[in-house]
Amino acid sequence: MSRLTLRLPETLHQQLTGLAEREGVSLNQYIVYALTRQTAGYVVVPAAESPQQQEEDFQVLIRQLKQGSSGAIESSLVSRDVVEPEPELTPEVVERVRLMIAAKGNKNEGG
Repeated sequence: MSRLTLRLPETLHQQLTGLAEREGVSLNQYIVYALTRQTAGYVVVPAAESPQQQEEDFQVLIRQLKQGSSGAIESSLVSRDVVEPEPELTPEVVERVRLMIAAKGNKNEGG
């Protein structure tokens, strides 16, 4: 692995540090990620929300789904953001996760 010393304006350094913290990675990891994405022809788009905010939003949605009617559930599902799965998310991996979820659900129902 190579080492590079880089001088950054303080404001850019602070901005990159904040983005790295929101992603939960080191500044070095974030910069390597950003440069990799840029050189691959992609633009790095920082998450609109912090991981903590995403988790809170997810928990609110789960509570709403548990209390909601089938119409409300359908409405929530229709309004969600659809994203492309990671290449590593093969049908086999999806099936394993479904089985794990089903097993956990069965365990919780019986206990």
